[in-house]
Amino acid sequence: MPVVLAPRPARATASAARPAARPTSSVALAAALLGFAVITIDVTAVNIALPDIRASLHGGMAGLQWVVDAYTLMFAALMLSAGALADRAGARRAYAWGVGLFTLASLACAVAPGIGALVAARVAQGAGAAVVMPASLALIRQAYDDPRRRARAIALWTVGGSVSVAVGPVLGGVLTEAAGWRSVFLLNLPVGALILVLLARVAPSPRRPAPLDLGGQVTAVLALAGLAFAVIEGGHLGWTSAPVLAAFAVAVAAGCAFHAAEKRHAAPMVPLALLRQRQVGVALAVGFAVNAGFYGVTFLLGLYYQQLRGMSGVAAGLMFVPLAFLITATNLVSPRAAERFGRRRVIVLGQAILALAMFVLVPLGDRTPLWLVLVLLVPTGLGGAFAVPALTAQLMDSVPGERAGTASGLLNSLRQTGGAMSVALFGALLAGGGAGEGFSLPGMRTGLVVVGLTLCLTTAVSVWLLPRDRGDRAA
Repeated sequence: MPVVLAPRPARATASAARPAARPTSSVALAAALLGFAVITIDVTAVNIALPDIRASLHGGMAGLQWVVDAYTLMFAALMLSAGALADRAGARRAYAWGVGLFTLASLACAVAPGIGALVAARVAQGAGAAVVMPASLALIRQAYDDPRRRARAIALWTVGGSVSVAVGPVLGGVLTEAAGWRSVFLLNLPVGALILVLLARVAPSPRRPAPLDLGGQVTAVLALAGLAFAVIEGGHLGWTSAPVLAAFAVAVAAGCAFHAAEKRHAAPMVPLALLRQRQVGVALAVGFAVNAGFYGVTFLLGLYYQQLRGMSGVAAGLMFVPLAFLITATNLVSPRAAERFGRRRVIVLGQAILALAMFVLVPLGDRTPLWLVLVLLVPTGLGGAFAVPALTAQLMDSVPGERAGTASGLLNSLRQTGGAMSVALFGALLAGGGAGEGFSLPGMRTGLVVVGLTLCLTTAVSVWLLPRDRGDRAA
């Protein structure tokens, strides 16, 4: 139970303890919300700052891809074992570690003298964010014993993430225009300090033994990093160049080593038996494809608005606001639609809409009216936001209760990986489409078609392999 620090003796009674717990719970929720918001804003805000970063640090398209993917890949890979770390160290302590690392890494980003130093600092940021995500939810779970209040707190946490997606591009554009791209990272410093101050008022968290799978974690990072390097650099160095082929070989070897490590470990972070379950495999594939579509489009548009259309950072950020609010509204509608029509139909329809979104964006050009661009983005806002809540619920119901945390971490990890691989693919195609370091429309269109076809494939797999539920049959 949360406790209140330094209570007054005259009020230290059982009757006074109950109302006193509420402020402590609210403080824990505020700390959790701020942490989730800042790691979410960082993704979308940095996307808008990319052209300014390239002009300042003289990095090419590959450098910009690594600025995005260094963060996302570490976020994805370390999230697999971050939940076990939160259990082992206690939610409050792990959360403080994650926030502290993220804040210090943000300072390193802000003072980075070159693109290499910035990418290295982004790696550290991603590691901090991977700890913040599960620890923030564990902090809420600890602060609210009442299931109804906890459900409301988690709903508020979720909505806070959606609002952060909306705020991020605008905030990134305003800060970049007013004070340069470094201010995007400097903003994290006072927020991180405030979170740590709030955590001092939160009760210590219990710990429980949770084995860490270091072999699996290291090989997972190597596999993802090797694959990302191969895809990013393939568009610049050539797909048959020695470094690219070596990176592919590292990814394959690390993947095999990961499989062997998980097979031997007494408590693997990714139980292989879980992956063999049909519904789990489908959910992971869908999560990968959905994030590939959304984050690929977000990366594209940040460059499209500024490099091809010549828009300012603020104007480019404002162009994302209707999309973000559409996502928030659709997230709220999706659970009700799943209850009415069945999760399977909602998951399939959401993917189909997102696949359509990829294809309707193919004709975009440098003279497309901006109002039409916003109209064409409507399916992008609807598709993923419609599918993901039902997909998450479907996954949680398909695994035993003791595996829920592992399955959730695995889904979030694959979703982040999908976003990272999509950014790598789009960046390689943009750079290799005949525009040098500029914006290649043919490369953009090829990438949209590839991701659209991938979503068509996962849609078909969902129709074929996901079971019909009661709501599905009733509809």
